[in-house]
Amino acid sequence: MTGIQRTTEKNLMVFSGRAHPELSEEVAEILGISLVPTQAYEFANGEIYVRFEESVRGCDAFVIQSHTAPINEWIMEHLIMVDALKRASAKRITVVMPFWGYSRQDKKHRGREPISARLIADMFKTAGADRIITVDLHADQLQGFFNGPVDHLMALPILADYIKSKYGGQPLAMVSPDAGRIKVAERWSARLGGVPLAFIHKTRRADRPNETVANRVVGDVKGRICVLTDDMIDTGGTIVQAAEALAAEGAAGVVIAATHAILSDPAVDRLKNCSAVEIVVTNTLPVGPEKQFDKLTTLSIAPMVARAIREVFEDGSVTSMFDGHA
Repeated sequence: MTGIQRTTEKNLMVFSGRAHPELSEEVAEILGISLVPTQAYEFANGEIYVRFEESVRGCDAFVIQSHTAPINEWIMEHLIMVDALKRASAKRITVVMPFWGYSRQDKKHRGREPISARLIADMFKTAGADRIITVDLHADQLQGFFNGPVDHLMALPILADYIKSKYGGQPLAMVSPDAGRIKVAERWSARLGGVPLAFIHKTRRADRPNETVANRVVGDVKGRICVLTDDMIDTGGTIVQAAEALAAEGAAGVVIAATHAILSDPAVDRLKNCSAVEIVVTNTLPVGPEKQFDKLTTLSIAPMVARAIREVFEDGSVTSMFDGHA
């Protein structure tokens, strides 16, 4: 005999950064495992230290971190965790980032601008990531920024099924916040039973972030509950303007549905005081007590993320989770 033969078993291990531990704990609980104990802290000058307190040699590692504020700190911690796993001989490293930081900087609008979303992908590849799992990218082409498999999960089934169960007995209209997201609105419409489509025509200022110049409604929304969907709510200016435009066009009510609740100031005040009857989001990002208000409903993506992790670990199909659209 010229070698040693050994049948090895795959070992799934889940790791969590400190940005959103509640989501990671829920994912691990659904998978029936515990998070790997991790030591993490900052040095006096702000540098981050991470060490895993169990052996990770040969494991299939899934590293969960939500890129929330302070976003640069949590992205750096995520990168350091990946580097630690690579140097500790993890067999495969999957970065689970429910929200892809810098995803809005996916192309150059003007000269001498960066494409920061690509930089994020490159940094994770350099750190040692083999794969990325993410939820509702700002633009689908971000999947091509990473030189490896990217599993693009969709919160649409979670959000749409909630809205259908609550508002399905009333006449609905599906509204896209801009012409560029009509394809997403079409999938929403199909999920809600083929309801009519409309969109908001807007002009975005190239020189000012988070600002739009004008809104008008294209489509018939009068007397209908309008479901206004977007991938994220940051300061809330765009989505609130759209909700007010729908109300002015005679909508019976507006329900805002978004995957990523960034909710930077003054989003909470804007949403709280706008004409929308309900704002439905997911917990891809932590929604702390200071961001809670009566009209806000938060749905968990943990079951979807846990299933995707299991499919990847067992060499199954993530695409089958979304009827072939992922």
